[in-house]
Amino acid sequence: MEVVHVGKAKTVYRTGNEDEFIIEFRDDVTAFDGRRKGRVPQKGFFNAQISARLFELLEEHGIQTHYKRMISDTEMLVTAVDIVPLEVIPRNIAAGSVVRKYPFTEGRTFNPPLLIIDYKSDEYGDPMLNDDLIMALNLASEEELRAIKDLSLRINAILIDYLDQRGLLLPDLKLEFGKAKGTLLVADEISCDTCRLWLKDSGQSLDKDIFRYEKGDLLTAYEEAAKRILS
Repeated sequence: MEVVHVGKAKTVYRTGNEDEFIIEFRDDVTAFDGRRKGRVPQKGFFNAQISARLFELLEEHGIQTHYKRMISDTEMLVTAVDIVPLEVIPRNIAAGSVVRKYPFTEGRTFNPPLLIIDYKSDEYGDPMLNDDLIMALNLASEEELRAIKDLSLRINAILIDYLDQRGLLLPDLKLEFGKAKGTLLVADEISCDTCRLWLKDSGQSLDKDIFRYEKGDLLTAYEEAAKRILS
């Protein structure tokens, strides 16, 4: 298959159908804009399975995604989209960069959630954007931006409820969107790589922070997250 894109932890391939891609979830893991790298066997499997289940969950709630079906344990068939170069980050509990960059105490609850949008650009270091910058850079129309914000908050609420029932907190997550024939779809992945997940009873991380800050065994954490999310 022809490679369309090689990312930090996923590879995208063309198929015989121009309207479909295949996404392969690899075992690579990176942090701090690729400055820290590693490889964890089975990580790709757990991220793929978690993403598939959460995309299915969103579809069950009437939210359109690029997900079609799994074609192997680590390969996902998706609708081909043109990615909107925005990373949308609903934040429910203060953690990570929002604590490093602003005078928030880790663990503070945001109600309503903070909605932060970054420019998806390795070249420019994924800087934070506001509406004026998004319009000036022609990254999305006013209508698209409004839809992206509304969808992000809906997705956040759906996931908070679903994960709460499984003993998990969702401090924050990163969402990406793409367009297919004019339709806005949730794209990329929703997994332990793109969400912070904490155990409700202990606050223990089950996400990539374990790799970022060398807090334990990443595979054990991803396996526990998958066990809960897929149940």
